[in-house]
Amino acid sequence: MNREAWLAALTLALVVGAAGLALAAPNALADRTDETVRPSALSLQEPRVAAGEIGGERAELSLDVRMEHRGGPADNVTVELQAVDTDTGLVAATVRKELGRIEGNREVRSRVNVTVDRQGGYRLYVRVYEDGRRVETGSTTVSGVDSLTPDYARSSVGFHRFGDGPASIPVISYEVAETANNRTTLRTGTYLTNRGDEPAGGLRLVVAARQVESNVIADRATVEIDEIGPGQTVTEAAELTVPSNYNYYLDGILFRDGVVVESATAPAKLDPTRPVPENTTREEVDFRAGDFERDAGDDAGDAGATPRATQSGSGPGFGVAGALAALFALAAIAARRNQ
Repeated sequence: MNREAWLAALTLALVVGAAGLALAAPNALADRTDETVRPSALSLQEPRVAAGEIGGERAELSLDVRMEHRGGPADNVTVELQAVDTDTGLVAATVRKELGRIEGNREVRSRVNVTVDRQGGYRLYVRVYEDGRRVETGSTTVSGVDSLTPDYARSSVGFHRFGDGPASIPVISYEVAETANNRTTLRTGTYLTNRGDEPAGGLRLVVAARQVESNVIADRATVEIDEIGPGQTVTEAAELTVPSNYNYYLDGILFRDGVVVESATAPAKLDPTRPVPENTTREEVDFRAGDFERDAGDDAGDAGATPRATQSGSGPGFGVAGALAALFALAAIAARRNQ
């Protein structure tokens, strides 16, 4: 038999053998890389935390859970998130989220939210279960939850800070507009900046003059904030009339819907010989409370108040004539007794 005949016979034998093997074991020639023949594998990546809805007492922590899946399908996958108070070690909250069946070699992302008290810090534990069997664990820590601003108090408008140095421009500036009868009128200007990308308004600014040593509020004024464009800084003016020859703190309080959004303080020195103290110390100060009495007409709310009673020589009571009549009566009584 020649060479060509041998090759043909060998080829025929290989084909017949492969066909017989395929008939005898259909899965024997299957692709060994097929994911359906391998067990599933879930690998948890480092979780990331973001702030969700923030209230006055409670805060929502939103966890971005990412897993790498390899191999065959994973059935009944569940993610459990547990928040543990780092101060007490007590479990604050536990939530679970069903992911169901996961197939294919890919990254799986899911967001799990847990609500905790808006205070302190928490250790967040992540556990991944497949058919009730824990297959992966991870954890991360968050702190300063109490510093999160509640949603109702958020505003893109705030006081513009020029710096913390002693020579920095104060947030609230002032100039003396008028001085008379031991009273000084201060014309204040408060710098406000809209740090957002949209116009903002609907705010109310309260500026108060607080005497340094006593913390007595000498005067206050309220300014309604008009709309401020994105990235713009405006100066809101207000006038305060205070007793002269005292030092004051100018307090600015920004409100939105009755909620304090932000506050700022700047000094006002009307008595330069007594500087505004940075560190509180005990010092005898010539403080006269009467200087801070405000007339009823100074407050718009007192316009309808009943005036205080006053006395004069022409009013009811014993005047000069009444006193003389009394003396004459006493003299007459004494003369009768001597007779």
